[in-house]
Amino acid sequence: MPPPDLNAMARRVIDGNHYMILGTIDPSGDPRLSPVYYTPARYTNLYWLSSPDSHHSRNVLERPDVKIVILDSTARVGDGEAVYLAATARPVADEQLEDACAEAFRTTAGARPYTPDELRGAAPLRLYVARVSSCEVHVAGRHPVHGRGLDSRQAADPTADD
Repeated sequence: MPPPDLNAMARRVIDGNHYMILGTIDPSGDPRLSPVYYTPARYTNLYWLSSPDSHHSRNVLERPDVKIVILDSTARVGDGEAVYLAATARPVADEQLEDACAEAFRTTAGARPYTPDELRGAAPLRLYVARVSSCEVHVAGRHPVHGRGLDSRQAADPTADD
């Protein structure tokens, strides 16, 4: 089991930021990186809105395995923290929107919440969810407990009851 302080770091980074970098793979095999505004739920699901016609949305349909990075880009050099996630992403099905919207828009940090009817059928935006399968955190090489001399990624479990 990952150390409690690394689990807490993962929660702090996920809770303290609003944008994630969504990594998908396009049909030619090239990576596609897209910043998207997200809302976390239970540290297992990350929700975002996108056009179904956007490049990354089409990639998710073709290849649902995604990578995600969350970080505070305003942190001073040497003070940065980051979370690296592996996940499976998909658009939320119309019949699941009632429950998903309640979870995805329970907090919006200033963004407008959407109703299920605004996201159904041929709506210009759809709700997407990434189900997290693994988590690592960025640990500075000089970290007093977990430092290894060089920066590293180390396993964390933000869902753990520490």
